[in-house]
Amino acid sequence: MRNDIPSIPLHEETQRRYLNYALSVITSRALPDVRDGLKPVQRRILFDMYHDLHLTNEAKFRKCAAVVGDVMGKYHPHGDSSIYDALVRMAQPFSLRYPIVDGHGNFGSLDGDSPAAMRYTECRLQAFATELIAELKQRTVDWRPNYDGTRSEPIVVPSRVPNLLVNGAQGIAVGMATAIPPHNLGEVVDAAIALVDDPTLESKDLCRFVKGPDFPTGGQLVTSRKDLKDIYETGQGSVKLRGEWKIEEETRGRSTVTNVIVSSIPYGPTKSSIVQQIGDLIVEKKLPLLQDVRDESTEDVRIVLEMRKGADPQVVMAYLFKHTNLQMSIQVNFTCLVPTANPEVGAPERLDLAKMLRHFLDFRLEVVRRRLEFELSELSARIHVLEGFAKVYDALDEMIRIIRRAEGKADAAEKLMKRFELDEEQVDAILELKLYKLARLEILLIQKELAEKQKEARKIEALLKSKTRLWDVVRAELSSLRETYADKRRTKLGGIEEIEFDPDAYILHEDANVVLTRDGWVKRLRELKDVTSTRTREGDEVAVVLGGNTRECVAFFTNFGSAYVVRLNDIPPSSGYGDPVQKLFKFRDNERIVDALSLDPRLRPKEENLLAVTRRGFGVRFGLAPHLEVSTRAGRKFARLDEGDEIVGVRPARDEAILVVATAASHVLQCRAGEVNLLAGPGKGVTVIRPVESDLVIAFAVDEVMTFETGKGKIVEISPSARSLTARGGKGWAEAKRDGFAKLLRKPPIIPQMSPAATGSGQAT
Repeated sequence: MRNDIPSIPLHEETQRRYLNYALSVITSRALPDVRDGLKPVQRRILFDMYHDLHLTNEAKFRKCAAVVGDVMGKYHPHGDSSIYDALVRMAQPFSLRYPIVDGHGNFGSLDGDSPAAMRYTECRLQAFATELIAELKQRTVDWRPNYDGTRSEPIVVPSRVPNLLVNGAQGIAVGMATAIPPHNLGEVVDAAIALVDDPTLESKDLCRFVKGPDFPTGGQLVTSRKDLKDIYETGQGSVKLRGEWKIEEETRGRSTVTNVIVSSIPYGPTKSSIVQQIGDLIVEKKLPLLQDVRDESTEDVRIVLEMRKGADPQVVMAYLFKHTNLQMSIQVNFTCLVPTANPEVGAPERLDLAKMLRHFLDFRLEVVRRRLEFELSELSARIHVLEGFAKVYDALDEMIRIIRRAEGKADAAEKLMKRFELDEEQVDAILELKLYKLARLEILLIQKELAEKQKEARKIEALLKSKTRLWDVVRAELSSLRETYADKRRTKLGGIEEIEFDPDAYILHEDANVVLTRDGWVKRLRELKDVTSTRTREGDEVAVVLGGNTRECVAFFTNFGSAYVVRLNDIPPSSGYGDPVQKLFKFRDNERIVDALSLDPRLRPKEENLLAVTRRGFGVRFGLAPHLEVSTRAGRKFARLDEGDEIVGVRPARDEAILVVATAASHVLQCRAGEVNLLAGPGKGVTVIRPVESDLVIAFAVDEVMTFETGKGKIVEISPSARSLTARGGKGWAEAKRDGFAKLLRKPPIIPQMSPAATGSGQAT
């Protein structure tokens, strides 16, 4: 074992490395910079296309593979797929409000189609991209070495555009994320100009200009103005966006068909996924008011929803907004990187609207100042040379004579510097001067240029001395940007009537039957004439048939003391075996249905209370009212049983009814149902019969005859009788002492008869 290897605690090293990783993800990958609104990969693509490959909007298109390879080799060593994905997104008009890259070829579609491989597609920069990077050559921003130190790259680009708000950004870092929606350029620039004019404006004041997000896919913003103000003041929240739609009438022969045309979709989901969601609702018959859906989109979105005759489009759209991605909540989180004392590292911070624009404007002021300083230095250098020309032009003959008598360039330079008091830069320019420049007209042009350059230099010096005048330059450039690129909003705001969602409006109004088998298979049938004609699995049989309107409910009671309530309409229709009831509910291991009731007012029990008996002889009486509404998948408890005990069945029971309980050993007890205490909540219940030793209850009835087959095949009928009544809690009498009860002979299930006249709701509408 080597002794020179230091020992470091694992938890400390893990923490240090994870923090380094987190810092790298936050500052160098996931979060955009507040100044140019770009992530590092986007910035590097933009810089490489402009600076190295010269792919401006006037250049010829070039293969994306060449751009990706150049960016990866020089600036971004994180794999070609991440670079190409970022490049594609910057070219998609449905992803960015103002695309930066001009793509040629298949760059994907709103349907979710993937872009073609990078070897097939071509690209160049949009004219809009020039506004982000054109001032780069004027030393307006700081630079840093690239990943291998062979080149330099800008820390940020000198964007004239408040790009972070205009195009938005999405990113997930370690412990934080950003979700900035795109906005309308004209509105953002107006807010920026207003902030230049009055730096004391707050986010709530700027909301007069920035009305809300403006998504490239359009849509309608349902969020209220108050909620939008809260988002812009806090830097976080969510906005609700829905697709736009209109009604069209289509003539088919002598009839007129009403169609709903969806002309825009929310930002984010693909058009094909929305069409698929609507199609699934139609196939599953969850929206009977809708007959068909077609995608007739070309360049514009056009999804045709064909209504059934008499259907209300408002009702259909309310359902689609609730159950599909035609309406979405889009998260907003104004987290981004802000400048720090170290120019190479930004600090993550969640900003409000005013702070975000203030950071951008301060950055623009610094860019303008550095640009003017660069222009002034270039002017000063040129003026310096022109002043040298002016000195020698007054003595051209002497200058020429000195040059002709010199031993060489160095000797001529030394003599000219001594004679005319020039420096090396001026003398070098004079010696490189072409002879035609000595013409009188050329001399006049140089003198004119000198005067113009001196005038321009004085103007820039005056600008640099006045912060107010610098802000005027920033303001003028923003106004020019607005005139060039501002367009109309695509996302509509306000004036949207909220459609009320009524779940019952989407259920077909008709009577149906629910068939439940002994093994727990369930299905819904519109008509059932004969129980024996319905299909069941081999060895299975129909246990119960429930009737009711599709808008009403049925209740299933299990051996574990839970009630599961569901609408008839939510039970899948089938002409086959049906579905396992476990698909509808969240059953525990070995849980099964022991009884069921229809809650349709025409078939619902008149008794207000139900009675259940357990295997160990306990009785539980509980109210029906808490189980009239649809339950969750986990159901509602009506009994809490001891371990190993379970419910035998559930029956309606009035207080005066006779309860008959029978065990496997043929012990029978009869008592009044009212002797079983009514529970306000789930409970263990009270003892009805005390089974002897390992004996268990196998059946019970309320005011009904039970028929058993004994172990030797003898048929025994037990009828409820007032003469046989005893108090609950006893052992009962033995009906077949030696044989015991082998099984209960059940009556065949009866198809319920429903009278539409009773409620007027039985017919389909």
